[in-house]
Amino acid sequence: MQKSDYYYELPQDLIAQTPLESRERSRLLCMDRNSGMLEHRRFYELPELLREGDCLVLNDSRVLPARLTGRLDTGTCSAAGKINKADEIEVLLLHETSSSNNTWECLTRPGKKTKAGAKIIFGNGELTATVKCVENNGNRLIEFDCNGIFMEILEKLGKVPLPPYIHEKLDDAERYQTVYSNKAGSAAAPTAGLHFTKDLLDMLSNKGVQICYVTLHVGLGTFRPVKTDNIKDHLMHEEYFIINKKTADTINHAKKSGNRVIAVGTTSCRVLESCSDESGIIFASSGFTNIFIYPGYYFKCLDGLITNFHLPESTLIMLVSAFAGRENILAAYKEAIHKRYRFFSFGDAMLIT
Repeated sequence: MQKSDYYYELPQDLIAQTPLESRERSRLLCMDRNSGMLEHRRFYELPELLREGDCLVLNDSRVLPARLTGRLDTGTCSAAGKINKADEIEVLLLHETSSSNNTWECLTRPGKKTKAGAKIIFGNGELTATVKCVENNGNRLIEFDCNGIFMEILEKLGKVPLPPYIHEKLDDAERYQTVYSNKAGSAAAPTAGLHFTKDLLDMLSNKGVQICYVTLHVGLGTFRPVKTDNIKDHLMHEEYFIINKKTADTINHAKKSGNRVIAVGTTSCRVLESCSDESGIIFASSGFTNIFIYPGYYFKCLDGLITNFHLPESTLIMLVSAFAGRENILAAYKEAIHKRYRFFSFGDAMLIT
């Protein structure tokens, strides 16, 4: 299987730069994965499209304000909080490696100024950092020191990182969070969930749709391009997940009752398929998953998927192609482009059943 098998031409003006004013008014392209039949709907119509007893699985991870701008500690004095452009350092937190001393694996820019031993000052000095070492992949292990609670200071000084294809300023950072997010740890949003409102979730629950949550902290590897021509040679990134007993029991009861399990987003899908046995039974677990799902994969638990439109040649379009068929997905994307759907993180959605 070649990477080029998952390429499609996308007009740049279809890449959504800002979210819609109302989350639930995004368009929803519904697909029958067996026939490939398509139907054009709106996301707020989801209660009409799901059945009583369906189990909807959402990822409750919250995006960290992980982008920090600081200044290199050169030992010279500068005005409080003022950053000389020559000394400016941008740090992007990827994941925590030690909570005992606030050590994180990070990306830094410019890299040449953040060698082992370099010290960085953020804000008015309420947060400082030391580069402990440079990893083989070029990432930095950085130890942070602060006067207070690290996460509270991060909320004050950091900014939510947006994907590289979004160039517009986001006025309200909460629009890059799901309304049900509550466990901070992601470097990017689980974007399929951005379309939900609390009212819509209440409507689904009142209909008898079972709603449960898993956690998968999305890493920046989700944007990492596939560089190998043969997709089987691609090394998938690891991401931390949690699925508790209550969620596992809810899903297992739905499966036993003959009801559908529908994942909201590829992140929820990856958790379910990582924690399922061959008969589709889910077990409570936590840890790291690097599961890479591409055509030929046998889905053990999943019956349906709500997802956004994904980048060409990405691991995510490979995952949805595994679930619905490559030809079906490419045909659906062609139709979505023809109908001028909005693509990627702030774009429209698909319901695949």
